[in-house]
Amino acid sequence: MLEPAVIILRLLQYAGAMVLMGSSLFFIYALPATGPGSAAEAPWTRKLLTGAGVLLALATLLWIAAQASVLAGSIAEGLKPEALGAVVTSMDLGKAGVLRAGVALLATILAVMLRPARASWIVAAALGMVATATFAWMGHGAATEGPGGVIHLVSDILHSWAGAVWIGALVAFALILRTRSPVPAEVVALHRALHGFSSVGALLVAVLVATGLANSWFLVGVDRIDGLWTTPYGRLLSLKLVLFTAMLGLAAANRFGLTPGLGRALAAPDAYAAALTALRRSVAIETAVGLIILALVAWFGTLAPPSAL
Repeated sequence: MLEPAVIILRLLQYAGAMVLMGSSLFFIYALPATGPGSAAEAPWTRKLLTGAGVLLALATLLWIAAQASVLAGSIAEGLKPEALGAVVTSMDLGKAGVLRAGVALLATILAVMLRPARASWIVAAALGMVATATFAWMGHGAATEGPGGVIHLVSDILHSWAGAVWIGALVAFALILRTRSPVPAEVVALHRALHGFSSVGALLVAVLVATGLANSWFLVGVDRIDGLWTTPYGRLLSLKLVLFTAMLGLAAANRFGLTPGLGRALAAPDAYAAALTALRRSVAIETAVGLIILALVAWFGTLAPPSAL
């Protein structure tokens, strides 16, 4: 019972931190600063960042309690002050969790208090980056010893950041596309945002592939490559790679098919509905695949990698 709870709480933390970071950055680089289609005028931006902060804070605190319960052998024992204290004071994952919860609470307060604007999104993105970086101490990123330890740690953090930018943008796109009858200026802003994210997306793919290979070098290794299909960790990692490839295909379809289609529809408003419907479907599928990947990461992050066997 406790192990599944730990995995679910890991997933919720990933989702909260990545939306906090990635969606805030998306508001800055992809959407206009003011006017129709801007994040400043969207009624959901404050709710999104506030919800992400609350989700991250609660999930982190519950995860610390669940982790202490796993180590103590039961919920009753794990909730005792001495068990909780041992996790947050003597274990790196606990210290990282406390920092993550504190950052999440600060982000929530600021999201409620500050007016939605570029300055507040920069602050939210910075706090999201800190929170996302702490995941390296929740999994295997900070476990490598020796000369390669720093390389693995940095690679793991960069991998998480790139994933956050992608997931956060998808969530923002999904919310933008909820509007069934957008005004022409909003469609123009959406089209520009799609183009803006396409440019960022190429860099994200490069970072994800490079850091994914580096992480696999440390956690799987050339001499244990068979672990990709003979161990639970390896099989889940292999499934993640298959789904990541699917996300690349969907992103390519958006970039080279659906985005130009929306551009053509700008000259023919009667074609808005069909173009937007196709985009909604594609973004919904890509977002769902991204969340499944996060669930797999939350799962195999609790398992021993092939290099440790």
